[in-house]
Amino acid sequence: MHKTIGLLKTKLLIITPPFTQLNTPYPATAYIKGFLNTINVDSVQADFGIEVILKLFSKQGLRDLFSNAKMDSDVSDNSQRIFALQSEYIKTIDAVIAFLQGKNPTLALQICQDDFLPEASRFAQLEELDWAFGTMGTQDKAKHLATLFLEDISDFIVECIDENFGFSRYAERLGRSANSFDELYKTLQQETTYIDAILISILKERIESVQPTLFLISVPFPGNLYAAFRSAQWIKQNHPHIKISMGGGFPNTELRSLADARVFEFFDFITLDDGEVPIEELITALTTEGLEKKYKRTFLLEGGKVVYKNNSTRQDYKQSQVGTPDYSDLLLDKYISVIEIVNPMHRMWSDGRWNKLTMAHGCYWGKCTFCDISLDYIKIYEPVAANLLCDRMEELMEKTGQNGFHYVDEAAPPALMRALALEILKRNLAVTWWTNIRFEKSFSKDLCLLLKASGCIAVSGGLEVASDRLLKLIDKGVTVEQVAKVTRNFTEAGVMVHAYLMYGYPTQTIQESVDSLEMVRQLFEVGVLQSGFWHQFAMTAHSPVGMYPEKFGVKKETEAIGTFANNDINYVDSTGIDHEKFSFGLKKSLFNFMHGICFDYELQDWFDFKIPKTRIPHDFIFDALQEENDFNIKSSAKIVWLGGNPSTAFFTKTKKGSSWEMATLTLHDKKESFSIHTNKAEGEWLIEILKKLAVSNAKTYTFQEVKADFESVLEDFELFWYSKPIKTLRDYGLLVL
Repeated sequence: MHKTIGLLKTKLLIITPPFTQLNTPYPATAYIKGFLNTINVDSVQADFGIEVILKLFSKQGLRDLFSNAKMDSDVSDNSQRIFALQSEYIKTIDAVIAFLQGKNPTLALQICQDDFLPEASRFAQLEELDWAFGTMGTQDKAKHLATLFLEDISDFIVECIDENFGFSRYAERLGRSANSFDELYKTLQQETTYIDAILISILKERIESVQPTLFLISVPFPGNLYAAFRSAQWIKQNHPHIKISMGGGFPNTELRSLADARVFEFFDFITLDDGEVPIEELITALTTEGLEKKYKRTFLLEGGKVVYKNNSTRQDYKQSQVGTPDYSDLLLDKYISVIEIVNPMHRMWSDGRWNKLTMAHGCYWGKCTFCDISLDYIKIYEPVAANLLCDRMEELMEKTGQNGFHYVDEAAPPALMRALALEILKRNLAVTWWTNIRFEKSFSKDLCLLLKASGCIAVSGGLEVASDRLLKLIDKGVTVEQVAKVTRNFTEAGVMVHAYLMYGYPTQTIQESVDSLEMVRQLFEVGVLQSGFWHQFAMTAHSPVGMYPEKFGVKKETEAIGTFANNDINYVDSTGIDHEKFSFGLKKSLFNFMHGICFDYELQDWFDFKIPKTRIPHDFIFDALQEENDFNIKSSAKIVWLGGNPSTAFFTKTKKGSSWEMATLTLHDKKESFSIHTNKAEGEWLIEILKKLAVSNAKTYTFQEVKADFESVLEDFELFWYSKPIKTLRDYGLLVL
């Protein structure tokens, strides 16, 4: 049961420090604000990433930028060119930003002319990308050109203003695998940078207008850490009465063994895992006198020493109790859609604004050996009911004006995806959504068609290493053959498929790397994958590989137990292979496969060192996709009709002196009309059963119930079910789920 706490005494400011995404807010602050609404705690949230970018990439921002640039003799020709063209950059920047915010679409025509945008080194790659944009519309091509324009300015900033700048990360090096706090602490003692000054000017204005008593900083990634400390440092120096707490993905994974007291010169508290109860207990501790302070999963300083307090007996909230994410206060109409590279999934990631939601807390599989499955955010699995998810979607559409949703699950459960799709269709909602999945066999052809009908446009999933031996070692619970079938089902339904690919997994041989690439080549060649990305295996402290390396043939070089961050671990693989050298060839081949070319290249052509020939038959994936019809339908399978009501005509058919009554049922889908012919009795039964099976109905019928309904008036259900009329209906939206 929620309670009202600290209403008169507490006001929270919750921020995401620079930088995460340009096109949509990172959702952590919206989740927390949504929860605080349920306990009547006043809060204001802000994404300082987009606010810094908008201040920097403006007419006045560029004027200040160029006047502060260090233009000494060592500056590259590229930066000198940008500096010389500064008036052109200043002239066009506001119009380009407005275009990327979706406010000035007619500018696309001008951007696509050669003489509107000043061009520096990023545009040099255009010629080789022309073929990729040949079929793209004017708006998309203009977005890509405008993105290159911003990246040119970004290159100038990195060389002449602040080497740590990056659109989706800032001073990431200082946060990545920082076992010691020394380097970050030393950097924080130095003068503020140009980017810092912009951040602090925004922070100063927000502190003065909100006047918070508690300042929460969400740090999702290493690239947000430095700016989080800079923000906290300024508040400690200028508003020491404001208490400051850090939470989010970075502390959840990296700061679990924090021991460096210097961190608490900047922060009063650091909380781990789900933030709702830790924040609620912080508010109670800060607004009540005399009682013993209760904390939930919270680091703080006592007697000059870092202590971890978890003396609260409060249970974490169920997902149904945490409220709907609240995106108010965020500048939703000012985010920037960019097209950086020609990768369909990365394009979705960076283009357009998405409302972020979660179907389930944690991962229902929870076994992959490279994953942090020992941590609560993966380990504790708790799904949200489909009707509540739909309630949240409708509420967010009303508040944000956006009907696009990105479900940010570790792996969305197939049964819950089915329930969500049915609920969306029952409510007749027009939504667009995508999510992460496991490629498991329950994603049948019909389930994929249902998901598509509900507005699902894309899924991403881990194929990881396309080798059955390694998939078993990873405990992925899938085979390459199974992945091929599932990706085929999604692709044929019109849902885009992106695969996360991994190389350098412990004990992976060179032969397995080559065979893995061949599997990926074939998946793209037969057209069942549309997008992919290779990343190199990294050992983390909280994964099974990190905790039990001897089981996986690796040896830790470092224990990674420092006084600050503790996650990535250096290791030695018993194979002794340098997996890094595969990186360029794997990524270059994938770039070409994604564009449907170079399938006839020898695998050796992608590498400048000798590799063995693949052992995978050239038609392995093609053969895996050849299968017989499945005539075994479970009696508990749900039968759903996505189409409308048929119009019916009855007629008499005569042959060799015999006559019998026939029915023609005419149906219409969004693209075409079609007819089926049955005898009159079967036609009359079909008309009634299709009404019952309509997806808009509250009740969903099982296969057994449909069979019993048929057999109450007719005979030989199986014969009828596998007849031509039903096969035609199956092609047009009669689904077995």
